[in-house]
Amino acid sequence: MTVIAANAPNFCHDQRVCFIGGEGTVESYRSEADTWIYLIKMSMGPEPDFGRVGGETTVVLLESDLWAV
Repeated sequence: MTVIAANAPNFCHDQRVCFIGGEGTVESYRSEADTWIYLIKMSMGPEPDFGRVGGETTVVLLESDLWAV
């Protein structure tokens, strides 16, 4: 019997990461098709004069798209 172990993820829950277009915090991750897919909650910037319309933005990115802060 052959067991193939997936590589460990490079980033962990609540870790700050950056990517092209911004930075954020790792909310969750999962292994898919020999890579790790991360759910990243983007950081909120300063509140604009007209107030906020909604909450933070969450993006889904591949591990290769992320760098540690």
